[in-house]
Amino acid sequence: MGVKGLQYFMDCCCPEVCVTVNLRDMAEQHVARSPDTAPCSDSTDPTLVVDGMACLRHWYSCKNWVCGGQWREYMDVLQSWVEAFNSAGIRLVFFFDGVVEEQKRKEWVKRRRRVNGEISKIFRYIKAHEEQPGRELFCLPSGLATFTCFALRSFGQEVFCSVQEADYEVASYARQHGSMGILGQDSDFIIYDSVPYLSVAKLRINSLTTVLYDRQRFCRAVGLAVTQLPLLACLLGNDVVSEGQMQHIRNSAVATYRKKSPVPHHGAPQGQMVLAVSQFVSSLWGREEEEPGHILQSMTLSAFHQELLERGICAYLLPGQEGLHRNEVSARPPASAFEKYVSPEILKACREKHVAAEGFMVYGVVCEGVIECSNTLEDEEDTELLPQALVYKPCRQHIYGLLLGHDGSAVDPPAIREWFVYPGNPLKEPDVVHPVSLPCGRPSLDSLWFGTGSNVSALRLTSFLTIFDCQEFSELYGTVDASLLAALCLVTYIVLQVQTVSQEDVDAYLSQVVCLSVKSPQDIRQIKLPFLSSRAVQLGSLYVRGLSHLLGANCASGCPLPNAALMPWHSFDGVLFHSKYLLAHSGTDKTVLLDSDSSCLSLFLHLREKLLETCRKRGRVLQSRPRHSATGQSHKTTTGPRGRERPTGWPSGGGERWKSRGEMTGAPRHGGGWRERAEESREQSDHDNRERLWERGGHRGGEMRGSQHFHHFYPECHGEGPQSTSHRPKQSRGRSYRSRGRYRLAPRWSEPPAPGT
Repeated sequence: MGVKGLQYFMDCCCPEVCVTVNLRDMAEQHVARSPDTAPCSDSTDPTLVVDGMACLRHWYSCKNWVCGGQWREYMDVLQSWVEAFNSAGIRLVFFFDGVVEEQKRKEWVKRRRRVNGEISKIFRYIKAHEEQPGRELFCLPSGLATFTCFALRSFGQEVFCSVQEADYEVASYARQHGSMGILGQDSDFIIYDSVPYLSVAKLRINSLTTVLYDRQRFCRAVGLAVTQLPLLACLLGNDVVSEGQMQHIRNSAVATYRKKSPVPHHGAPQGQMVLAVSQFVSSLWGREEEEPGHILQSMTLSAFHQELLERGICAYLLPGQEGLHRNEVSARPPASAFEKYVSPEILKACREKHVAAEGFMVYGVVCEGVIECSNTLEDEEDTELLPQALVYKPCRQHIYGLLLGHDGSAVDPPAIREWFVYPGNPLKEPDVVHPVSLPCGRPSLDSLWFGTGSNVSALRLTSFLTIFDCQEFSELYGTVDASLLAALCLVTYIVLQVQTVSQEDVDAYLSQVVCLSVKSPQDIRQIKLPFLSSRAVQLGSLYVRGLSHLLGANCASGCPLPNAALMPWHSFDGVLFHSKYLLAHSGTDKTVLLDSDSSCLSLFLHLREKLLETCRKRGRVLQSRPRHSATGQSHKTTTGPRGRERPTGWPSGGGERWKSRGEMTGAPRHGGGWRERAEESREQSDHDNRERLWERGGHRGGEMRGSQHFHHFYPECHGEGPQSTSHRPKQSRGRSYRSRGRYRLAPRWSEPPAPGT
């Protein structure tokens, strides 16, 4: 949750609350004084309970973030972070958000809309400057929270996903197990009567020092008891009780405070607000042990506001703490409206896998009937590429059908409510999505999940591949690495769903996957991009979101592939993909695209042929549509934004966007249902313009009458310094690559398109 303005108050207006501590010393002191005080603890090691969601921005310190994620570098950072605590003898337990409670949905939507505005600024910056914006517009790579859970588990860490408010589960676990502290960045942890709250934002990992927010000192500073803090939090505003709903009480409290204390507290308005409301709360209590329920009745509130405050206070009461009644849903599995569609064993397994962070998607579908997906780096002005939520909707429908389909019954499976953030979706209500049975029918979920034998294994693989309409790839199982097989399924699915994906896009996807396996971390770090393409940014995010759908399909199918094979650090690197995208669209020879590695080239061609063969069977023929063309022959360079070198001939402004966009179409076998929202969100005039372009043939496969021929070149994309040369062409820095042929350009432009588009 988070209390409005309280973190700022502690940091800036109440320095006595902030105590610098050394976690090594704190751990030693914790062990010395608590061998007998925490009998429920399952470990003798001092334990920090970590709010994983609050740590993501601090963990992802990689320089590049806009291209889809530097996943291998991120893994190294994450492992080093964990080892720093382990070397100090500190055990870590991680919690991540597993659900969005309906009472907090409005706040969730509000935040998602705000981030959408920031993402729009990111894409405008890329198209104007052809480079990544500064940290002020930083946005986490897609799927970071989901994949971080699996990363931490691979390091042997204990990870939990919440089944209710994650802050509550963090505070509850820490109190129950006598942990040494909670590491996070949420002022709610000062309100909960739990263990000490430690700041991850002020953590210095090398010295293991940070700031402890002392709850007792805070209470003395504001003149309240710990039991009175939940009411203070609700009156100030949190995710249960919005700031506006208690504005009248705060206004009255501030007016009274200023009459009694005319000298402002440190001159800070927020300092006055917290102290004024604290003074008001203190005045309500006749005695410290008085129950909050009696206090609320004395406040002459409307029935609505009293019930709202009761709910807000209950959210802070941990198991075993007295006060207003709390429905402790964490003590028992939630009742499911879908029980008649799955067996009790499936329900139990769904919950267990979810809590242990071993599954993805299935818990929300089977136990809640609702799933959500946060913001993705998608350009709302780019009408050519479908939003990821719509691209993967047919896939999700098949997952729902596999989980909830009911063979031999007249009862239709229930619809799932989807809260997916994408351009054109106002998020006023969830999208209602109906399950779709697999073409091969619905296999028994109990058999898929709990069955044994070779027949069951084959059925799992078939179910997984069918979700992505890639049944033919079963012959590759066991002959190529599982991560390559998964990547091939994903790229094939994208090609089938998005008609504007070109041969060059496929080459970029597949060459990146193949080359990543032979790249060292040093190789990847030395890749230098001449400029950024906003389209490549969106394609990178589309791929990473697809990996999470692979994970969901794998879980629903009984895990025919190891989940580890579906992790992005095995098949994706943002900068590497971006470099391959620019090379592929410049007409680079396939040998150069595959780093002059014969084995990589052979594997690439093999995978590409399998993809093309499958697409041809579905009536999808890939076309060549190179996006970037240089009009000059010279490979001299000019200075671009911030002193970067740019090949002569690239447009320098980057501000002129492509005006003609192809209409988005998907694979005909899935019908047009997934296109409805995208079509509804477009302006009719824009739609008519695109229709006229389409009728003239401007977007059919990238061909045009009287096509012009351009020479393509692409500068060496690696910087100076020592690097591996075993898989790279021996070319001097700055040397250009000419295309090995002629290309027809999709539609004719009055001037070459800006490279940032």
